Amino acid sequence: MRPVSPWQKASAGPTRPDAPEPKPTLANGPENAPAQAAWPRADSPATTNSPDCWDTEFVGRRGALFWLALKTGILSVLTLGIYRFWMKTRLRRWYWSAIRPGGQPLEYVGDPIEKLLGFFIAVVILAFYIGIVNLLLMFASFSLFQGNAVAYLISFVGVIPIWFYARYRARRYVLGRTRWQGVRFGLEPGAWGYALRALVHWGITILTLGMLWPRMTFALEKYKTDRTFYGSAKLHQGGAWRMLYPAAIPVVVAIMVLFLGGVWVLWLDPVVPVGADMFATIDDVFNEAGQNDLNAPQRLFLLPLALLLLVYGAVHYNAASTRILANHKTADGIALFSHLRPTRVFGIYSWGNTISYLALVLGLVGLFLLAIPLIGLDGLLAIGGDSPVSDMNVPRWMAIGILALVYFGVFLMWSVLSHVFVTFPLMRHYAQTLQIVNPAALTAINQRARDEFAEAEGYAEALDLGAAI
Repeated sequence: MRPVSPWQKASAGPTRPDAPEPKPTLANGPENAPAQAAWPRADSPATTNSPDCWDTEFVGRRGALFWLALKTGILSVLTLGIYRFWMKTRLRRWYWSAIRPGGQPLEYVGDPIEKLLGFFIAVVILAFYIGIVNLLLMFASFSLFQGNAVAYLISFVGVIPIWFYARYRARRYVLGRTRWQGVRFGLEPGAWGYALRALVHWGITILTLGMLWPRMTFALEKYKTDRTFYGSAKLHQGGAWRMLYPAAIPVVVAIMVLFLGGVWVLWLDPVVPVGADMFATIDDVFNEAGQNDLNAPQRLFLLPLALLLLVYGAVHYNAASTRILANHKTADGIALFSHLRPTRVFGIYSWGNTISYLALVLGLVGLFLLAIPLIGLDGLLAIGGDSPVSDMNVPRWMAIGILALVYFGVFLMWSVLSHVFVTFPLMRHYAQTLQIVNPAALTAINQRARDEFAEAEGYAEALDLGAAI
């Protein structure tokens, strides 16, 4: 068992070494029967549960996920996207059942029909909102600024509140359809409040050139956490926003290196004069300069290295801030302890995205090479006609059909590989590095009423948020 942080010791309250197996009281009907009998605790060597602390297991396998993602993805393509609601539901059930805090799995009880109907409702509402609001904003912009660019920019800004609103509503739906040990999670209404706060905090962050980014991260997470329930237990986000600044150190270093490097090579001691022939001049300078000269154009390679450091810093901040915030979450004597590793998260993103995007690029290149013998270079630019336009003597309609299938197949495989090599290891790492402190307090938690959602995740689906699962 890993050591417990001081704040968790303070929040967890007294522990009971002789505490019985937690069995939350369930009080809302036969559908809420305890899940312990159906889901016995796994006897895994990785499980090191104790009366003071429960570990979290992840029992899923890549092979099973690959075939599930591939099968559901094929069905989504064949149904022109209609099956995507069933696909996401099945994938969530798979992931949730693989995550087992204390050896007992999470359950996802979302309904794909509910998601489909919610999507249609959200599309109608969004069409009305975007049409009316954007029309008014564009009219005002044309009247005040007499320019197309400003008008379109302002109309785009009008959609941003809906984006934040949709993210909160999606989170509320997923939590409302998630259970552990038969007890539901939940999130209080407050989507418009979240959207307003997100707009204000983003504005402050931009005006301060990112210096108050940790303040925004903490404030928005606290808003969501303090409205989250597990049964009758309400979660609380402790700590302060200043505790997130150490997580941002790699980002700050990357920005400084990028800024100073840019000033050096572009202003203080330019590699080449900035002009129409700049890129041609760079090639000549590279061929003539000494490799060991600090003023040589090789110092331009500092800029892509700084950009790579910036990407690492962003991933590091996201993972480290998640760990810090998790370690300050409590709920009626229960606490969380995460030992998430940002370097591991960055490695997963790097390796997984390299594999998936390499497959995507190779697939698109293969698609182009296949189109040449099927249609021909001239045929790629031709419109209409059913006669063959290549040496393979393939009718044009058939060639286009084959290429369309290959095109969708390429993106389908990219999505499947993203699940297998990015989402899967991330979920596994996040789960296996999370512990529940003082699980004996679970015995005092009662069931909560089922939340109803007229539009389910419709807004998030319409805006394509959370496309992975």
